Amino acid sequence: MEFGPKGADSACSHSSAPTERRRALVLGGSSQARALATRIAADPHLAGVISLAGRTSAPIAHDLPTRVGGFGGVEGLTRYLIEERISHVVDATHPFAARISANARAACAVAGVPLLVLTRPPWVSSQGDRWIDVDDNAAAVSALGAASRRVFLAIGRQGVADFRAAPQHDYLLRVIEPPDSDDLPPSCEVIFGRGPFALEDEIALMREGRIEIVVTKNSGGALAYAKIEAARMLRLDVVMIARPASADAATTHSIDAAMAFLAS
Repeated sequence: MEFGPKGADSACSHSSAPTERRRALVLGGSSQARALATRIAADPHLAGVISLAGRTSAPIAHDLPTRVGGFGGVEGLTRYLIEERISHVVDATHPFAARISANARAACAVAGVPLLVLTRPPWVSSQGDRWIDVDDNAAAVSALGAASRRVFLAIGRQGVADFRAAPQHDYLLRVIEPPDSDDLPPSCEVIFGRGPFALEDEIALMREGRIEIVVTKNSGGALAYAKIEAARMLRLDVVMIARPASADAATTHSIDAAMAFLAS
């Protein structure tokens, strides 16, 4: 379902006293989470903390107090919500962070804390795109075909081990943090970088890297879109991995709507 300012009351299972500072937990890991943290920090009626999974050693700074690491599953997150007197939870994790999102839904249901998912809309194909839509990494491996190809893996380090099942390809993997060497396919060049990336740089990377096909997750948003534009301009196939199926949770793409939810 889609959540907006007019639906704020329906998304809230309980409310705080007017003079009480609402305490929000933001599950972070996305640019939307950083933007929301800035808005919360500037609001005198709100207090909050942002939680990061800890998958990068040097995360980008946020404007809220930050905790790093897991909660200990649904039970641990439920206990945290109760002990920290969290009034609202916003799940602003990466669209492919399926486990923490599922844990958040379960913990909020147990603790009676309202939950909103803040995410960016997925990309949709445009004229000139040559997408091969797949459901998961295993299907992406199959979509590469039997013949050897030069593959740009723009999926980060999570799940790269799945591509060991297709050792005939020559991979170029871009990551923020070093992957486990045991996870890499036999022929795999690793480069490091944190977006956003400029279109001209993505075009140069694909040309100089002799890329024949791109594999990416449909993470959506503008910050990582340049590689999609570059592939379109170079007439390259793109294996597009769909987002994990999610339960029916209140969802928005709007920071304003998220702030309205926190005020409810």
